[in-house]
Amino acid sequence: MRINIPEMNPETMRKLLAVGEAFRIPGPFFSYEEIKVGNVNHSYKVNYIRDDGSGMAKIKSYLVQRVNTYAFQHPVELMQNIDKVTEHIRQKRPEAVSLHFHHTAERKNYLMDTDGFWRLSNYVPSVTYSTCDDLDVVRNAGQAFGDFQVMLSDFDASKLFYTIPDFHDTRKRYEKLKADMAADPCGRVAEVRPELDWLLSVEEEACRMTDMYRRGELPLRVTHNDTKINNVLFDEKTSRALVVIDLDTVMPGLVGHDFGDAIRFAANFVEEDCPEAEKAGLNLNIFWAFAEGFLEQTARELCESEVETLGLSCFVLACELATRFLDDYLVGDKYFKTDYPGHNLVRTRCQIALAKDMLKKMDAMNAIVRDCARRYKEQE
Repeated sequence: MRINIPEMNPETMRKLLAVGEAFRIPGPFFSYEEIKVGNVNHSYKVNYIRDDGSGMAKIKSYLVQRVNTYAFQHPVELMQNIDKVTEHIRQKRPEAVSLHFHHTAERKNYLMDTDGFWRLSNYVPSVTYSTCDDLDVVRNAGQAFGDFQVMLSDFDASKLFYTIPDFHDTRKRYEKLKADMAADPCGRVAEVRPELDWLLSVEEEACRMTDMYRRGELPLRVTHNDTKINNVLFDEKTSRALVVIDLDTVMPGLVGHDFGDAIRFAANFVEEDCPEAEKAGLNLNIFWAFAEGFLEQTARELCESEVETLGLSCFVLACELATRFLDDYLVGDKYFKTDYPGHNLVRTRCQIALAKDMLKKMDAMNAIVRDCARRYKEQE
């Protein structure tokens, strides 16, 4: 077997080699590839050489990540959450593909050094989709995230640490946006006045789910909180969902947080940072396919108020993320990774355009959700 060695940055290679040694990964280090998907952490597929048992070389891959500790200011507790959740899932589905995070000699599933906060997990051969028009893939993604909810429906949410306090507290997201708008630390408010005005005009509707939870009208569950379709790994040949990944934000939340964020990401006609915001909008076929997959798994678990707010949740999450992108732009682009000046503003405008289209289609969205929920509850 002839192995071609790709070009690598020597400094990055040395760092990844040291991380692998800390997590006691055997075999010669071979290569790495940076994974560009994701706005927060830095991720690498790291490859080692193994003997396949017959004297021939094979490649064994792992996923190494440097966690963004500006975004996740309590990374140790974050990793404790991940340990608890993945262990719970493995106990319920020992035969299924699952995530496994390696431990150091000190039995820690993380490494903290002068270069950052690191972790290493198994690499699952698969494909991911940032966007997808294949309705079967979308339906499978809905089933995967719905199944994730069901598997954790008997997990005590109080055992989980809030890795990002008030992550989906839309009221507090708006409060922070307004505070940073008043402070205007980078002098950017004047250029984004139309975006600010629109977001403030829909504040009450965008905050309705937060208000309902505070009144006790929506139950708290263990939720993933980052249900982008590219956080599902799929079998390359069958398009079957293999496993849900990126568990950094697993914590107590509302079921609509997971449903709405998935739709916000997967059912937009364009990518979330498309510079042509006027092309953004809700693809009802994608919405329908995801809703069918998600509710096939969850309809028998959800209460009426949860079902009735799934359509609303999509609008809420689009507005909430728009406030986050815009707030990050106002304070100097500290949270989300950006590829060029104004990247967060482009993202903001795309989310606002999507939210506006969702308002126009809300009746259709609610009708689809109710029909799916009714059909799958009747199968009980």
